[in-house]
Amino acid sequence: MARVRRGRPRTALEALSLRWLPVSGWPWRSAGYLLTTLPMAVPPFVVLAIPWLVLLARLAAGNYQPGGIVVLVLLGVAMTAAFGPLVAPPLARLERLRLRLVDTRPTGTDDQDPTWPGVGFPRPGSEPNRPLSRLRVRYTSPATWREVAYAWLLGTVAPALTLAVLLVVLMLATFLASPFLILAQPPGGAPVALGFGSAETVAEAVPYAIAGILALPLIPYLLTLAAGGHAAVARALLSGDQTERLRAELVEVAQSRLRLADAFEAERRRIERDLHDGAQQKLVSLTLHLGLARLDLPPDSPAAVSVATAHEQAKQLMNELRQLIHGIRPQILTDLGLPAALGELADQSPVPVTVDADLSGRLPSQLEHTAYFVAAEALTNVAKHSGATSATVTVRQRGTVLSLEIADNGRGGADPSRGSGLTGLADRVAVAGGRLLLSSPDGGPTVLRVELPCHRNQPSSE
Repeated sequence: MARVRRGRPRTALEALSLRWLPVSGWPWRSAGYLLTTLPMAVPPFVVLAIPWLVLLARLAAGNYQPGGIVVLVLLGVAMTAAFGPLVAPPLARLERLRLRLVDTRPTGTDDQDPTWPGVGFPRPGSEPNRPLSRLRVRYTSPATWREVAYAWLLGTVAPALTLAVLLVVLMLATFLASPFLILAQPPGGAPVALGFGSAETVAEAVPYAIAGILALPLIPYLLTLAAGGHAAVARALLSGDQTERLRAELVEVAQSRLRLADAFEAERRRIERDLHDGAQQKLVSLTLHLGLARLDLPPDSPAAVSVATAHEQAKQLMNELRQLIHGIRPQILTDLGLPAALGELADQSPVPVTVDADLSGRLPSQLEHTAYFVAAEALTNVAKHSGATSATVTVRQRGTVLSLEIADNGRGGADPSRGSGLTGLADRVAVAGGRLLLSSPDGGPTVLRVELPCHRNQPSSE
């Protein structure tokens, strides 16, 4: 029977389940993590924790004077609010580096310190080149206040727990060394303090030494558990919320997609303009010159036949170029808008098409372009694949949503998995931030509905 090999642990808490933990490197890494906690706790202790610790000390001593308590509370809140966002981010960056000792998983650094160059990504509107804007973003960022919460814990709870663990380890080490410490004492020396008691002779120290030997295998687990718990809290506060990061990434992807779509549309218009104003005009001039040359030559001469052939080919090429320009962006769509362009599509379709467009005015240019080409592709599919005898195109605008519906009485059964046509339509609609709905049961009818967001502050086609 094959044995299933478990993967290597990525965190100190996962390493607790290892049988060979005491001889692994995890206890040593955990000890290093705990030892470096103490120097890191000094800045937040001095800046953030002292007023609260003084308050706790006063309460523990029975000093319940309201005036002093209020002053200490206000001082603690003021120091945390004023200095916390300045002290916490550098500590958070060091902690993310230190976490690698006991947590090998990558940390989400995109949410960290959004105001300093080279750390994370500037948030929209942060204007990192302006100091006041950088401070404003720092003091209002949720990530910063999570870092402040961790800094506060680092300056209060973390050193107390770390010292408790280190004292336990030191006490067990003293138990083990107690017989030797007594032997090293001069005759009549003071008893050796052993935590729960003291020993003056080796015989009295032997039980402590035995207890130390029995507890020695527990030290690696204690160190690993303490370091793993600390690291888990640090990761929860400093790595940010996974949902927030995914949402931010999704927004960035959507914005990038819109920028690419705008750039593609601008390039399409440039190509259309160059073809219309450049190549088409030159071809028109060439056709006119060939026509004039054809008139100047004798009709039955060999040269006249060649010129006539070239003239006809030039006219055919000019018609093809006009159709190409029309396919890039129909002139009627630019001049008269979506209803007129859809009417032209209906006139050109081999299947009778009824257009019902109820629009109050011109739509944004990009929106008109998307709706037109979706309708054109859908009517082409109707003519090629549906076997329909009639189709309808309905356009409505309700609030900030433009709906476009193409229906036919064909055989139905349209399936995106059978070809790339419907998938391409869905991609085109998704780029514009809309959605595509399809109903096409076997036997028909087929209804394709597209809903596009329409905001009047977008560039208009007018």
